[in-house]
Amino acid sequence: MPAVLSGTETEMGTETVGAVTQDIQPTRTGHLDVDGQQVWWEYHGDGSREAVCLLNGLAMHTKAWYSFLPMLTDAYDVVLYDFLGQGQSSQDDVPYSIPEFARHLKLILDEVGQDRVHLMGISYGGFIALDFARAYQERLHTMTLSGILLSHEKLFQMYQDISLRFYRGSEEAFALYTHYMYEKIFGEDFAAAIPSEQMEAMRQRFYDRYVGSRHCLIRLTEAQDPFFAALGANLPGYRAIATPTLMIVGGQDRAIPLWQQRKIFELLPNTRWEEIPGCGHVAYLEKPKQFFGMIRSFMAAKSLDFEWPG
Repeated sequence: MPAVLSGTETEMGTETVGAVTQDIQPTRTGHLDVDGQQVWWEYHGDGSREAVCLLNGLAMHTKAWYSFLPMLTDAYDVVLYDFLGQGQSSQDDVPYSIPEFARHLKLILDEVGQDRVHLMGISYGGFIALDFARAYQERLHTMTLSGILLSHEKLFQMYQDISLRFYRGSEEAFALYTHYMYEKIFGEDFAAAIPSEQMEAMRQRFYDRYVGSRHCLIRLTEAQDPFFAALGANLPGYRAIATPTLMIVGGQDRAIPLWQQRKIFELLPNTRWEEIPGCGHVAYLEKPKQFFGMIRSFMAAKSLDFEWPG
């Protein structure tokens, strides 16, 4: 899965997308201790409302969601957590596991006292969402997926392999990867609207953040191998997911093309497909009002039969 940029670093025209919001603070935080590893979690809200959990992309962290929280927190509590190798969680150079990341969420929900959540996984977070739904769907109200696949695809394997070569290479090779990644994930209109100097500043921040901890990107990416190796055995479990599921796809997603994402829609029995035209891989970042507006309508209905003012 491509490294998804932080949502705190992009502006488009007069609409600030993911601008840093200094006054947002979680009401509860903690580190979940699992087998000697520390998993950072945050809770935004007082526990009296339904909660939505936002699952990070591969190179994200909890604070990347902060500027989007006002689109949710007037009506919902929010659960965030960093996977191992991200943010304030442990970053040891050891194997990671996508099913374990899903289990960590169950333990966090137990800790914060939420029996069920609305789950939203974008990109890499979609893997965790799908495994959570497979194992613990009784803990879900709804599930939203974006920029994700659940099938063996040679082109995706090639994309993963070339990303790992960049991660494992020299610092110069990693710098080159950051250019490649930013070209890959955006839709045309979004990329064209960002001044070149701002795009370069974003790219440089990504490089600075991860050049010294590339093992985290490697371990997170490598965790996809056993996930896909177990796909055949786990397909009955995925097919049994009855949770209402919304797939929001960017019409210009070149990282995970629509024909790959469409296979999930055909696999899960209770799924609605919605395309946001002109968006690339990070639709939540490129058109947040549409993205989160649609999710809110879906979560309120807890059904695929919903309308939204899109």
